[in-house]
Amino acid sequence: MSNTDPARTGVWLVGLFGGVATTTVLGLTALRKRLIGDCGLVSQLPQFAPLNLVAWDDLIVGGHEIRQSTLVAEATKLARVSRAVDSSLIEACQGELAAIDRAVRPGVFWNAGQAIHALADPAMQCGGERPWQSVERLQQDLREFQAAHSLDRIIVVNVASTEPPTDMSQFPSRWASLARDLRDAHDCRLPASCFYAIAALDLGWPYINFTPSLGSTLPAIGELARERGTCHMGQDGKTGETLLKSVLAPMFAHRNLDVMSWVGHNIFGNLDGQVLDDPANKQSKVATKDRVLGQVLGYAPQTLVSIEYIKSLGDWKTAWDHVHFRGFLGTPMVLQFTWQGCDSLLAAPLVIDLIRFTDRACRQRDQGVLTFLASFFKSPLGTSEHNFERQFQLLESWAARASQSTHTATAETVTPPSAAFPMRGSGGS
Repeated sequence: MSNTDPARTGVWLVGLFGGVATTTVLGLTALRKRLIGDCGLVSQLPQFAPLNLVAWDDLIVGGHEIRQSTLVAEATKLARVSRAVDSSLIEACQGELAAIDRAVRPGVFWNAGQAIHALADPAMQCGGERPWQSVERLQQDLREFQAAHSLDRIIVVNVASTEPPTDMSQFPSRWASLARDLRDAHDCRLPASCFYAIAALDLGWPYINFTPSLGSTLPAIGELARERGTCHMGQDGKTGETLLKSVLAPMFAHRNLDVMSWVGHNIFGNLDGQVLDDPANKQSKVATKDRVLGQVLGYAPQTLVSIEYIKSLGDWKTAWDHVHFRGFLGTPMVLQFTWQGCDSLLAAPLVIDLIRFTDRACRQRDQGVLTFLASFFKSPLGTSEHNFERQFQLLESWAARASQSTHTATAETVTPPSAAFPMRGSGGS
């Protein structure tokens, strides 16, 4: 088998009972059973067919959670409360969903903010752990998942609730120093998303951060990925209003129209909205949504981004945008638009796409930041390009190169070393 041939790939979702993860798993199961079409899946576009992407049948799902629930229960909420999916689809997939429930393991919520701490069930908490013990526990969960399903690799995807912003300057820039701090500390300032990133990357497995949380953004964690010969990408999936900004802002730039102000008001009512109702957690989301315009336009118009939790909306979100721009002769003009969509159903196909493209990148030994995936993120790592068309061209160019690759090295099952984490054995459990 060549290194471009797909094999069995583990998909480990952080926040497995959240709306995005639940919809992703339901979608994968329905695709495997040929119950739905491929609308919304970028990876199914004709230009990516030569990549020989991993098939639905070869994706095996597990995950971490801090809440007690089941995939069927969470999918049923999407059907009954949000009217987002058909109940008959859940019924047709309930056996497979129940089987995945058995792969759920308790997660971590170091420095995730009070709103997320309040969601955690006592039965899903592992109290008294030191930071390095949390990392090792997460890694043991991943190893057991790999062994149980004879997996060639595991892709860890963070789709958990948004954490409060973290000051990156308080952490060392080198992995050796950060690892030493983790080993020696009884407490830790790193947020939970970084724990998952470290656990995956240290084992040589990729990490994708679909949230605005810190994840693998720290330079020290990026260095870890390079040292272990693996890859990562983030940050914050681009699904709705910000997607439109990245498409419309280049239009104003190319027509030399002066954007004076851009106001966006967002309302939605799912669990993510509940967490973002906390001002600390909301700050992370607002920052990623507000970053696009200055990068694309080359100047900073006055902006306002608001996010409000409206419980009755369930998984549906609405964005109203008001763009005040100046045209010829200095005349002020206005563009207004309304974007309404089902939050989880906008995100889930992108998560599947990211898994398939990342799996392909792993098979050809890509390392470091996967900048060609920039079009999927509000704040893409490794690039300042926010123009959606140019971002998509990065993906197409990578795909063209990858499909023409003549490298024929034999693929081998990745077996994580028993002592991958540098601090292992130092003051053991």
